[in-house]
Amino acid sequence: MSAGLLIAAGASTVKVGQHAAAAPGMFGAVLALLGVLALIVGLGWLLKRMPGSGFRPAEGLRVVASLTVGAKERVVVVEVNGTQLLLGVTAGGIHTLHQLPDPLPPPAPARLPDFKQLPNFAQLLQQRLRKEP
Repeated sequence: MSAGLLIAAGASTVKVGQHAAAAPGMFGAVLALLGVLALIVGLGWLLKRMPGSGFRPAEGLRVVASLTVGAKERVVVVEVNGTQLLLGVTAGGIHTLHQLPDPLPPPAPARLPDFKQLPNFAQLLQQRLRKEP
């Protein structure tokens, strides 16, 4: 008798997962990825234009040169409205060390090395292998 009830009850049961949403196809995944990327770019654009954000340099203030002298100590040359100041930056604070009478010369532009003037690697390797200690 219980077997007959189970068979009758099984005929009217719903399949598991029948009402679940289908997994998105490739188009849906690409569309979701593009949406996330657009959100990231949009938030970045918004942050750049918000007042007080650290992305824009301050007007009239520029770091000319910087040198690390310790684990947490630096010497920095800052230009403020045409006047260059030598500052000492430590974990405890920032101190004015000197006001420069003449501005520092601009750094030389970076140049790529001349690859034609480099020594031949094969010749250097042969010379090194021939040498006996």
